[in-house]
Amino acid sequence: MKKLLTALALFALPILASAQIENPVKWSFTSKKVNATTYEVHATATIENGWHLYAQEAGEGPVPTSFKFTKNPLVATDGKVKENGKLHKSFDKNFNSELKYYENTVNFVQTVTVKGKAATKVKGSVEFMVCDDHQCLPPKEVEFAVSVGGK
Repeated sequence: MKKLLTALALFALPILASAQIENPVKWSFTSKKVNATTYEVHATATIENGWHLYAQEAGEGPVPTSFKFTKNPLVATDGKVKENGKLHKSFDKNFNSELKYYENTVNFVQTVTVKGKAATKVKGSVEFMVCDDHQCLPPKEVEFAVSVGGK
């Protein structure tokens, strides 16, 4: 009986520990056709109340939000990733720096050009860091794949 209880406790610990992991940002990835060969790839972050997500140029200290796009011979990125949301700026005594961040929601938009008529995917990852008034979570990376091109 003791062995059974010990085994159950060992199996339950990782489940209980994983329930403690906070994930205050939910990401959604979509594409929007602009014209025959141009698409916008949207990465939308929905941020829980009390938390904030750092901008791509956040200031000194925190890990800024950054995007990596996997090379694809059928797709070319045009320019930099744009940010659409209410940008906040404030001095953070923990980082001793003025920081730029978003609360609630922000939409990151990358314009891409598709070469040819074939359907393909824009793949990559976003790395980001979130903080609240008391703590910062370690930087996290989320992979994405969005369909573009074709009919």
